[in-house]
Amino acid sequence: MKVVLLKDVRDMGRAHSVLEVSDGHALNFLIPRKLAVPATPQAQKNAEGMQKQFTERRGLDAKLVEARLAVLAEEKVTIIKKANEQGHLYDGVGADEIAAAAQLPEEAIKLDKSIKEVGVHEVAVSVGEAFGKISVEIVAE
Repeated sequence: MKVVLLKDVRDMGRAHSVLEVSDGHALNFLIPRKLAVPATPQAQKNAEGMQKQFTERRGLDAKLVEARLAVLAEEKVTIIKKANEQGHLYDGVGADEIAAAAQLPEEAIKLDKSIKEVGVHEVAVSVGEAFGKISVEIVAE
């Protein structure tokens, strides 16, 4: 059965792509969870238009992120959190907080585990072809 994906599905495809999947997978998993719709001619036409817009927007977003990375390469992102006397944070700093402070998309931040200590930390950032590191300074409140 041909379906048009409405959202990115892991190990299957990106949103707005047309795929051939088994009938059971489409009817029992993808369609009930609103991850896909049957690939009617109208749905395929809409998917092509949305795919084109998505590709253009992704290219624009990548350019903006590259410009933001160039600015962040010369300065530090500062986050203020509560910590004890030894410099350990009560609550770890995750990719979502770093992304908000650095004004970058959350998926661009490549963080293995949350930061749990006060100090300056190097965090990897990558979006599409652009990649780099930013300095994140965690300051005790």
